[in-house]
Amino acid sequence: MSDCVFCKIANKEIDADIIYEDQHLVVFKDLKPASPVHLLIIPKKHYPSLLELNGDDFEITGRINAAAVRIARDMGFVEKGFRLVCNCGSDGGQVVNHLHYHLLAGRELQWPPG
Repeated sequence: MSDCVFCKIANKEIDADIIYEDQHLVVFKDLKPASPVHLLIIPKKHYPSLLELNGDDFEITGRINAAAVRIARDMGFVEKGFRLVCNCGSDGGQVVNHLHYHLLAGRELQWPPG
């Protein structure tokens, strides 16, 4: 999608502090972190939201979860834990209409979140 900021990051049209990439995903640091570790995990393929996934599209959520665990291990915050969040729609707090997950870690996170 030509006007999607996350598509532009995935296509290397916009710079981002990328910490992980494979053929399906890009993971980069959030510009406005809400915790010491705040990463965004996005599929390279454009999906407007989790609500838009159908059938085999749900495979991407497994890839996102696997990447989150790999990153947590690599960055050393598995023992203390982390939060993986997907906001859906405006009431859910989704700002960018491209499926993405927030990986938050590095401090004790409160519940409920907001």
